[in-house]
Amino acid sequence: MRLIHDVHLEQQQKLLMTPELRQAIAILQMSSLELSEYIQQEIAENPVLELREEGDSSEGDVVDTIEDDAMPEVEWWDYFADRSDLGYIDRQEPKSHYDQYKAAAPSLHEHLLFQMHIALSQEEDQRIGAFLIGSIDDNGYLRISLEEAAASLGVSIARVAEVLKVIQTFEPYGVGARDLTECLLIQLTQTNRLDPQVERIVRNYLGDLAQGRLAKIAATLKMNVVEVQDIADLIKTLDPKPGRQYGSGADVRYLIPDVTVEKVNDEYVIIVNDGNSPRLMISPMYREMMRQPGVFNSETRKYIEERINSAHWLIKSIEQRRLTLYNTTKCLVEAQREFLEKGIKYMKPLNLKQIADQVGVHESTISRVTNNKYIQTPQGVFEMKYFFCSGLESRHGERYSSRSIKRMLKELIIEEDARNPYSDQQIADKLCSRGIQISRRTVAKYRMELGIESTAKRKRY
Repeated sequence: MRLIHDVHLEQQQKLLMTPELRQAIAILQMSSLELSEYIQQEIAENPVLELREEGDSSEGDVVDTIEDDAMPEVEWWDYFADRSDLGYIDRQEPKSHYDQYKAAAPSLHEHLLFQMHIALSQEEDQRIGAFLIGSIDDNGYLRISLEEAAASLGVSIARVAEVLKVIQTFEPYGVGARDLTECLLIQLTQTNRLDPQVERIVRNYLGDLAQGRLAKIAATLKMNVVEVQDIADLIKTLDPKPGRQYGSGADVRYLIPDVTVEKVNDEYVIIVNDGNSPRLMISPMYREMMRQPGVFNSETRKYIEERINSAHWLIKSIEQRRLTLYNTTKCLVEAQREFLEKGIKYMKPLNLKQIADQVGVHESTISRVTNNKYIQTPQGVFEMKYFFCSGLESRHGERYSSRSIKRMLKELIIEEDARNPYSDQQIADKLCSRGIQISRRTVAKYRMELGIESTAKRKRY
């Protein structure tokens, strides 16, 4: 019997992402507010990190105190050496604004409770009213049946119905309804615009109205189609979600642009808005103590060295984020200059690869740096990903972005004869006459994305 030992050696390359690199990638994706919060957290956890105050000597900067050899070799940092104008602006302490002293707007429930205490005098009715108001959702609809409310409160259904009837007279009109039909009828009643024909259509033909089947409704009710259209126009003025007028306070969003683009003397100046983020440095005290032998034992010295290296990487990661953000914005401005000067009709098709090739990084880096970032331009504030869009090519070799085509489509529909609106095929033909090769299906897709109704629903009689 013979034993054979067969040994195979195989060499493989694997990419291992270090914690430092993961941190750098995470920082790249952060918005200005997220970065500011993250820096505050790092300052609390790393004792060698300090805030750089105005007038501090640059010798406390990590870049001057740590050798670059301590950093791992990563291709992602290769272009970091370019220290051209990064567009940093040192912001002064913001001035006090009157918004700081404004009282918060009342929520829907607070507004209804205020009205309830005026309209209902009996304690039992107020108890019922508070329960019903607590069961009204943010859209203004009652999400509990009268039977359930009566059983929970131990009162009669008739008394709950009486209190609900009072609540349904409160502002905003339509609140406390149990379905869309009741909501619309309440609004019409409170504004004295309810008549038998309007009520009949609201109760029985809302589905046909939504589908634009006005002629069918007119034939069924033996009415003139123009009269039906007038009623449809009246119903469109009503609010199907009256509670939306009042915010809960939790949905308030504050938007701080990450980059500002300003036009100065026919040139666009790019400013990375990182003024709200603290400026970091390594503590001079720790740096001086590390130079003196015998101050720390080996274990403590090792810990501080680790903290200093961590701080070093953090500062370079933040700087790298700013540099990449600046270079990306610069390329976006160059690519979409006509849009910045003339508006959305002149937006060009653009993808991540085009910008990545210009910046000299991978597409994924551009995707990360533009994620959840906003840019303030002369045309308004946009998400950075807004500048990337698909497009179509004309017969003359010009390329039009999908957004510019949508703008043309919208203008065509605005200018159309409402009595004889364009079909999707007619719109496609008109765009083709301008040299834009587009199909009827693409027109229908863009129209739906714009929230524009079909030909039948746009028709006026």
